[in-house]
Amino acid sequence: MTTVKTLLALPGLRLRVRAGTALLDRPVSRIYVTELPDPGRYVSAGELVLSGLLWWRGPGDSEAFVAALAKAGAAALAASGADSDGIPDDLVEACTRHGIPLLEVPADLSFSVVTERVVLALAAAAEGARKRLLSAATEDASVETLLERARAEIGLPCWVEPAGTGSDLVRRFVAAGGRSLEADDVSVRPVGGRHALPWLLAIGGAPTAAQAEIAEELAGLIGLARTRADEVRAVTDRVLEPLLAALDEGSDPHAALTATGLRGDLRFVVARTEGSEAARGILTELLPSGALVGPAGETTWAVAEDDGEWPEEWPVTVTATLSTVESLLPCRRVLIGISDRSPVSVLRGAKEVARYALAVAAERPGTIEVVPGGEIGMHRLLLAGTPDDLRAALRRRVLGPLLSYDAEQGTDLVHTLRVFLECSGSPTRAARALHVHVNTLRYRIGRASELLGTDLTEFTEQLDVYLALSAGS
Repeated sequence: MTTVKTLLALPGLRLRVRAGTALLDRPVSRIYVTELPDPGRYVSAGELVLSGLLWWRGPGDSEAFVAALAKAGAAALAASGADSDGIPDDLVEACTRHGIPLLEVPADLSFSVVTERVVLALAAAAEGARKRLLSAATEDASVETLLERARAEIGLPCWVEPAGTGSDLVRRFVAAGGRSLEADDVSVRPVGGRHALPWLLAIGGAPTAAQAEIAEELAGLIGLARTRADEVRAVTDRVLEPLLAALDEGSDPHAALTATGLRGDLRFVVARTEGSEAARGILTELLPSGALVGPAGETTWAVAEDDGEWPEEWPVTVTATLSTVESLLPCRRVLIGISDRSPVSVLRGAKEVARYALAVAAERPGTIEVVPGGEIGMHRLLLAGTPDDLRAALRRRVLGPLLSYDAEQGTDLVHTLRVFLECSGSPTRAARALHVHVNTLRYRIGRASELLGTDLTEFTEQLDVYLALSAGS
């Protein structure tokens, strides 16, 4: 049996007890990583909870978190103070008060190492099937190899269901609050590890207690295999960094592009995950195969080849998928901008299109916003590259008299004029949109024409005025 005390003896972890010294004989069944401020719905009895304390903002935040662990029957809390200037005093006090052993993880120790060592320790304490699965994991077996061996051991079909599929199974898991789901036709549990989008381990049928125990172990081992694969991919994807740097610096990108191995037309994709560094994980899961994804951060860039088969429905599909698992996402919002399909000769411009599409996404109110460059009008893209001071000066030059009149009279002719132009200069459509009589609309447009000294029925005059109007948005 693996206990909290057993974990303290694991080589290389260097865990230090900060609270609950008398409670170290508690058995540990598995490990769960979370950064939620109230993880109660997701924690099970006997779990070692691993946290980087990203939820901690100040004194008093620890009470709800630790109380949730105690109510769920967690075995212990292992925490790293790397992002919170050490273990907070209120966390030590809360763990002492609620009877939760608190183990401090060294700041220089990665969670993947902690997870791997703990999972391996738990597996080593089991016999039979669990030992054989552990053997496969320590041989760096792939996810599919682990699943094949598990099918033979469990005697039931088992497979991985990425949350990025947005499948019915994923929806059922989300509806169950992101916790293990037991039904007559399938048993579902989350795969371990710190990932932006979870994977689910599905077992066909209703497993026995022994089979369920093996499945829990399997979920942890698959999490390790996934983490290893992610680490390998992160190294491979680093060939993208010189290309992104060359484009930002204005230097010749061709050598860096050749090193990436990308060919033909390309698309830039940029993601921002507000409140976390999950952008890379999300892009890695959702982009078509072969895409290169930049380093992790709140904002992450990616480049993908587009040979004409890029799925046109990708923005809609991604929006739907992320909306399905929104409650499980480790961030406040997910914003994604996508460039048009572009040849190598205009890569820098394509990157700017994606950058501006991301800015447009940020202006929208949704939690999940995915904006393709093709949705953005040409005039907005052109204005996006114009310095703010220049845009303000041009807006004042063209609209100055109208802006002054509105300020002095308390009117809003600027808004009326914008609606009129966006209705293709149709008084009838504009009057309907503004809920005014068409004669009122004509009077206002006539007054605006007088103030601006221009004929607003002429296309070129309309174009100048509309660009000036757009320069302020």
